[in-house]
Amino acid sequence: MKRLVLAVVVLLAFLSPALAQEQPQEPPQADRSATGGAQTLEDIMKRQRGEKVDYDFRRNATGDPDSAAGMTNQLGTLGGVSDPELWRALRFGSADITVSSGGKEATVLMQDGGMRWLEIRNGPLKTYGAYLLAGTLAFLALFYLLRGRIRIDGEKTGRTITRFKMIERFGHWLLAGSFILLAVTGLIVLFGRVAIIPLLGKDAYAPIALASKWVHNNVSWAFMLGLVMIFVMWVVHNIPNKTDLKWIAVGGGLLKKGVHPPAKKFNFGQKMIFWGVIVLGASISASGISLLFPFDFPMFAKTFEILNNLGLPQLVGLGTLPTELAPHEEMQYAQLWHTIVAFLMIAMILAHIYIGSVGMEGAYDAMGSGEVELQWAREHHGLWVKEVEEAQRKSEAPDKNAVPAE
Repeated sequence: MKRLVLAVVVLLAFLSPALAQEQPQEPPQADRSATGGAQTLEDIMKRQRGEKVDYDFRRNATGDPDSAAGMTNQLGTLGGVSDPELWRALRFGSADITVSSGGKEATVLMQDGGMRWLEIRNGPLKTYGAYLLAGTLAFLALFYLLRGRIRIDGEKTGRTITRFKMIERFGHWLLAGSFILLAVTGLIVLFGRVAIIPLLGKDAYAPIALASKWVHNNVSWAFMLGLVMIFVMWVVHNIPNKTDLKWIAVGGGLLKKGVHPPAKKFNFGQKMIFWGVIVLGASISASGISLLFPFDFPMFAKTFEILNNLGLPQLVGLGTLPTELAPHEEMQYAQLWHTIVAFLMIAMILAHIYIGSVGMEGAYDAMGSGEVELQWAREHHGLWVKEVEEAQRKSEAPDKNAVPAE
């Protein structure tokens, strides 16, 4: 019996360190007694090293009314709040502020979340956005070197067929021209400090930035009009069908010469561009309107509420998203989303511009003059050519029911 007890004691002695290690260890609290609760040298060093600093000691240190000096002894902290504590309360949104006009948004004098927005905007957003655009251009250049320009394989007929009517080309160029202006001015505003100021200086960049902002805000309406136009004119032609499977199976003929899958007015690749432009364009328009009118068209508080109800944030470990946002926060979320979608759309349009210009012979004519070489149309949109030719034969055929004139 003594041996059994001794064995149990020895076993517990060995297991106790392991059990102790398995217990969740709470992070040690920094000792700020020497600084009166203010930040320490270690906090400063963490911030310089880029490590996360817990600012709860500031967020919660906004004064104590019980420590206010008495009426007969006014040498202490007046009102229980010192100047630093007041500024911390303003920064972290716990100050009791009342305003006579301007609404709730006027009570936001300082916003701590603005620093997080600035760090994301100037950090990963710029970095990964630049990588995406540079990678897209590099891929297109490599593709051109390996594949070359996609030529018309068959013998040219010397005849043309009307690909797009005037109103269709107007809608396309309205959308394309406005988007190019928006992309260029948006990139100027985003990368101006790191790319243009070092080259031209602040004095030269200032009017460029001001003009870019004005153009960006006002050309946006032309973009939205063009988006509506192409959707109304082309949505019926961009509904996926079983013919697209044949196009997908051979990669649209882009990777091998002499391969021409059947396609109607728009092939599967063009359909992807169309729906990408519609979805991303609608999203970028919504966030743009929210940025132009932040007090009238907030979009993220309601969006977060819907996502919370669906349980999607919790599913990916984000917890419950905030549903009460000041206009300043709405603008910050909208700006980040606006820029992310813009980067995706620019990358997609770069590929579209490539294939519609240097990438494929005869492709530009479709939106240039609207007339394309008949052989080009037969190779890339054979089913559509048959539909057009069949419609022409029917229109030119004599009406059997017509009554001859006497």
